[in-house]
Amino acid sequence: MTLRPLIRLSPLTRKRLQNFLRIRRARVALALLAVLFVTGLASELLCNSRPLYLRFNGRTFFPAFQSLTQRDLLGPDAEAAHVNYHAFTASAAFTNTPGNRAVWAPVPFSPGDVIDAASLRDYRTVRVSVVPDCHMGRLDLRPDLTVTRPVSCEPFFPSLADPDGARLDTHWRIPDDFRRALEARLSGRPAPAASFLLKHASVSGLLARATFPATGPRPAPAPSARLQLRQTEPPDTPFQLRFRRTPDGALYPVSPRLWRRVPAAHQPDLLRLASEAFTGTAPHSVIPWKGRQAAVACALTEVAWPFPPVRNHWMGIDSAGRDVLARVLFGMRTALAFGLLLALWAMAFGLTIGALQGYFGGWADIAGQRLTEIWSALPFLYVMIFVGSALGRSFLLLLVCYGLFNWIGISYYMRAEFLRLRARTFVEAARCQGLSAPRIIFGHILPNALTPLITLFPFSLIGAIGALTALDFLGFGLPPLTPSWGELLQQAQMFRWAWWLILFPSLALFTVMLLTVLVGEGLRDAFDPRPQSKLE
Repeated sequence: MTLRPLIRLSPLTRKRLQNFLRIRRARVALALLAVLFVTGLASELLCNSRPLYLRFNGRTFFPAFQSLTQRDLLGPDAEAAHVNYHAFTASAAFTNTPGNRAVWAPVPFSPGDVIDAASLRDYRTVRVSVVPDCHMGRLDLRPDLTVTRPVSCEPFFPSLADPDGARLDTHWRIPDDFRRALEARLSGRPAPAASFLLKHASVSGLLARATFPATGPRPAPAPSARLQLRQTEPPDTPFQLRFRRTPDGALYPVSPRLWRRVPAAHQPDLLRLASEAFTGTAPHSVIPWKGRQAAVACALTEVAWPFPPVRNHWMGIDSAGRDVLARVLFGMRTALAFGLLLALWAMAFGLTIGALQGYFGGWADIAGQRLTEIWSALPFLYVMIFVGSALGRSFLLLLVCYGLFNWIGISYYMRAEFLRLRARTFVEAARCQGLSAPRIIFGHILPNALTPLITLFPFSLIGAIGALTALDFLGFGLPPLTPSWGELLQQAQMFRWAWWLILFPSLALFTVMLLTVLVGEGLRDAFDPRPQSKLE
């Protein structure tokens, strides 16, 4: 005896299914989308602040699936209060018994848990800013531009060990304005301060700011004029180092490559200042730096929300101190569940309205079209704002309100299909046999009108997920504590430097939408009666 199959596929349906499975990108996208949906459904097994398995004093518990209190774990003398499992498993009552054991989820945090800042104390950083000084020197110039009495001028004459007696115009390009300013000072006439940008004659890129100070009238010509030289840019550009401290107190640089560029002779001074900054002070100092000096400023960066990705928080922490990975996973479940429910509701309601209009026609079609046009003209966002302020915000209320507007496009397609199919011969034959209107609609016309319904389903899912994200971003979506991608993106707008709040929710939204688009394109190609499409 053979069992009749529960679902009997027509040859055309089997052919379309085979065509879909031949499209590799659509097949892989559907598999990945199913994996993401199952992952979202299993979010409690992946992200949970309660252990999946707990063995305590010879008894076994499953806190992830049970609502336990301290009295359930410690006995009737304990309080019937909420259990902090992280603190409980770290307490002496749990660790002193060898048989006690706890199995945690891969991410031991729920989406609503606020992370204890003390657990990230090792990730405090000290920023050490190093600003090398620009070199300065002074000298006296004679009328023939001979240098006398130079002080700290060696960097401006790299080819000379001692610039005393050298001619300035031999090493530097002297403009005419510079010569006139020098002549005015040597003649004894009063002269205001003058500044010139000089270029070295042989060293490319070496610039100096030459300044003549203001001088008063002299009774006799001066034998020389004072000139100050200053580098336009420091020989070493200012840079910033970041240090962290291990649990045993040792300091280590966050960027080892930048730290290796610091001369070994200057590293102890920077480590000393960074270690002092970890005590809570903000030391400032001037240290020797490559024969000159450098200003050093230190600042301690305490743990504050939002916080970038670190160990055990692979996607960072949001502005409320909650784990972003947990909120992204739970937000994916919320988005996919909302999208599927909304798309199914829109398909069912739009199919019913469109089928009634297309099959019966006449006054039913005209009245239905006018009512649909009036309903589609209502401002959806204003309705959501009004309903949210009057009735509050919830998943079910948002689903119902959005579902009241999302069926309109589907009804247009189904109306057109039923108008086309109701005049076909097989429908006339069904009427002649005396079949009822519901049986003709759902038993004869609907199976031949499913093509737009199936091909539009993935794109309706995309629209529902995008709409939920947009409403959450604007603040008119789910309640504030509900994990959602739009809520994370709203935080990213306020904290634009927190790149992890932008990257990971956007990447999750992009991935889900891309996979759904690929599935939709595969369905469209599978239902296309032509073997291929070509644009000419």
